[in-house]
Amino acid sequence: MVANLKPRIGAVILAAGTSARMGEAKQLLRLGEATVLNQVVNNVCGSSVDEIVIVLGHQAETIKQSIATESLKVVVNESYRQGMGTSLRAGLSALPSEVDAALIVLADQPFVRSATFDQIIDHYQQSNAQIVIPVYKGFRGNPVLLDRSVFPEVMALTGDIGCRAIFGNHPEGIAKVPVEDIGILLDLDSKDDVARLQDFRNGTTVDGSALEAADLEGREIAGEGQPYQGPELTIVGRDSVAIALAKIGKLLRFVVTVVDPFLKSSDLPDADRFLNSLDFSKLPASSARFVVVASRGQFDEEAVEQALHANSAYIALVANKKRAQEIRRSLELKGAPPEKLAKVHAPAGLSIGAETPEEIALSIMAEIVSEIRSSGGSKSAASS
Repeated sequence: MVANLKPRIGAVILAAGTSARMGEAKQLLRLGEATVLNQVVNNVCGSSVDEIVIVLGHQAETIKQSIATESLKVVVNESYRQGMGTSLRAGLSALPSEVDAALIVLADQPFVRSATFDQIIDHYQQSNAQIVIPVYKGFRGNPVLLDRSVFPEVMALTGDIGCRAIFGNHPEGIAKVPVEDIGILLDLDSKDDVARLQDFRNGTTVDGSALEAADLEGREIAGEGQPYQGPELTIVGRDSVAIALAKIGKLLRFVVTVVDPFLKSSDLPDADRFLNSLDFSKLPASSARFVVVASRGQFDEEAVEQALHANSAYIALVANKKRAQEIRRSLELKGAPPEKLAKVHAPAGLSIGAETPEEIALSIMAEIVSEIRSSGGSKSAASS
């Protein structure tokens, strides 16, 4: 970056995917008066970004005809079927050499506000960060901003992995910027997502469901006012493993809390509480809190860090060994004591050859019961 000069910022919009879960090109789906992709392009164009590159692949010609290309450069990634890594390489390679940093924008996130892009850029300009990540109520989202110094690492990625794969190499170079924009967490992976968010405008939906969930601020919306007793099972995430964990935890008479930005009581009736901000200080004090992080990589590090600060009796991370090592390394560099990190079980659960979400959940709960027994918890929830 040249001293005393405002850095030039680029944006790479990744729009090459096959939309396999959607069943049709989600880039072309209508969202109000515009397509999903055009809405993304409009939002980026409304920011202070200097250069825009859009990476196409699947149905490239059809999609190209649907967007106005005057203010952006279109690159076709012929290797798009090999994964996101190839699109990152194509997009970053197409940026002019004078660009100092780039926002990596996902084509299925049409609700990120232009002002949010600018907030991320402003934070980069005021810091020495190599990577800037937006955070909404403690939950990490997209887009991320990359300094040119990390471009070579990202361009060397292969397969269907994104720039998150390099985060573990730069724990001291990452800056997280809080934003008041739920759009950084909203993506369109399925037709249900599109239907639910079809009329999402300026932070609201037709039924208010997105903001209703996000604004709960940790209130107990199921069983409010009940005197809870027994050990606490706190689950971060809403995937199939999390759902199975809630069911088994309830059966074993744990007090079950699910932490996720969008969940409501109707989504997971087996839970006692729902926390829609990643802030464990909002949870009631407990001498026996067992935390399972099953966020599919979205909020792993932040959730484990919260669990450590809460002095949890047990922490399990549903992740592979490589991801677990990256998180441990990052937390070590932040000063997490070794004796606390030793409480993090990753991969999570006892080794029983578990494959299905239900089996994985069972292995984790078995490990928790083992922890309770080894600590002498004869009157625990699992003793009945």
